[in-house]
Amino acid sequence: MSRFDSYFLMKEKDVPEYVMEKVDFFDKNSELTCKEIGDGNLNYVFRVKDQISGKSIIIKQAGETLRISSEMSISMDRGRIEARILGLQEKSAPGLVPKVYLYDEVMCAMIMQDMVGHTMMRTGLMNHEIYPLFADHISTFLVNSLISSTDIVMEHKAKKELVKEFINPELCEISEDLVYTEPYNNQNNRNNVFPPNLEFVKKELYNDKNLHLEVAKCKFDFMNNAQALVHGDLHTGSIFINKEHTYVFDPEFAFYGPMGYDIGNIIANLMFAWSNGDATIEDDKEKEEYCNWILDTIENIVDLFIEKYNVYYENNVTEIMAKTEGFKEWYLGTILRDTAAVAGLEGIRRIVGMANVIDITQIKDEDKRARAEKICISAAKRFILDRNNYTDGKSYRKTIEEVAKEF
Repeated sequence: MSRFDSYFLMKEKDVPEYVMEKVDFFDKNSELTCKEIGDGNLNYVFRVKDQISGKSIIIKQAGETLRISSEMSISMDRGRIEARILGLQEKSAPGLVPKVYLYDEVMCAMIMQDMVGHTMMRTGLMNHEIYPLFADHISTFLVNSLISSTDIVMEHKAKKELVKEFINPELCEISEDLVYTEPYNNQNNRNNVFPPNLEFVKKELYNDKNLHLEVAKCKFDFMNNAQALVHGDLHTGSIFINKEHTYVFDPEFAFYGPMGYDIGNIIANLMFAWSNGDATIEDDKEKEEYCNWILDTIENIVDLFIEKYNVYYENNVTEIMAKTEGFKEWYLGTILRDTAAVAGLEGIRRIVGMANVIDITQIKDEDKRARAEKICISAAKRFILDRNNYTDGKSYRKTIEEVAKEF
């Protein structure tokens, strides 16, 4: 009988034994070391490495409560969802997600490929690294993984079975609260507002009733539009990257929702990276190069998504009514509208909500941080309120550049 036959939260000392018991990855004579490397809010992530061969592997275990708050408990089923969706995404977007070797339903742990030679994208962007192929890679991932899971491509009953399988109520509730509700009213007193911007936040977010109406519309679309199997938390902390390659991982928030939720998250998090570069890079030439690359990337992601969407649609759509003249363009319009809205929602919640981003919080100069936050909030509001007008990449660039001149 194994001590891993019933659940417990593993420590570093437990994990090498666990790996040797569960998968045939390391030689029996390996000299294994283990280090916890996770910095997320939900799970415990360990790297096990053989000091002889240099081989390594990742173990990700779900805890019973959020690391960000012991008062918030969530379903342990999220690990199964993550392992399952990574398998589906490997089929639709091969090479752009890490391989899963095992999911253990008892220990709520996943054993997966170590993305050696890659850096968490948020870390790289905090160092103002440039990744020239990212827009091409992520747009391919988005088109292939999202559209393949919709009713316009899948047999309808098969798609409905996936909707049932990926009902993810606890993690969706976190998004419903932290993205679509609390940043606009602080109803649970969990918002983290930078004190110099408190009055600005009250005026622009808490007291703007027109904004609340539009966010309410977006919230109910999020809860009811089972359009595609979305990653659900696709920020730069969910991407490992180098100059030549990109991996998307950490899809435990996956569920059937609007495609724009994933695309908009990427745009917002690139806006945070732009804000950090704008605030912290002292050399003018370096700042211009980095910030322009970020804006180019935002622009290219949207435009490449549209371009690849059109090709994928023509080659893969099976639903006969979706082939009606004009439908392809209408359907794309719904995706782009939702993308803009979510870029705004994520842009706001990561500034004032419970889970802030280090791109902003680690700007040491208080005046520069306050300015960066105002830029993000103001641009985000435009994305939400004028979401029908963001139909290409340059519209995002124009907004960020215009708002930056206001502060």
